[in-house]
Amino acid sequence: MVAIRYIVDDVERAVSFYRDLLGFEVQAHPAPGFAALSRGELWLYLNASGAGGGGRAGGSPGPGGWNRFQLQVEDLEAAVKRLTGEGATFRSWITTGKGGQQILLEDPSGNPIELFELAGS
Repeated sequence: MVAIRYIVDDVERAVSFYRDLLGFEVQAHPAPGFAALSRGELWLYLNASGAGGGGRAGGSPGPGGWNRFQLQVEDLEAAVKRLTGEGATFRSWITTGKGGQQILLEDPSGNPIELFELAGS
């Protein structure tokens, strides 16, 4: 299992984003300041800043930044079109590298998610 913790401004809004737009399943949502979601073997812990130990660890954590996790998609352009239609926000347009194409999607708090299409897929 791989687990990532993201600090978010609004846990309810973040849960809706990850569940409805990116296909995560809600595994636990015991309090307004925390939720645990999963997609395959990836677990995503969502914490409101200051809520629980994870929302206070290391000082005053906040959302945003450039660290991210990657979700592989079969058709990046189609995924971007669908997400744009749902009101999603991106940091840039699709870029192409040697291994494939990628784009940075933002969750409602500004945390980045890299969508990646492998070259030749």
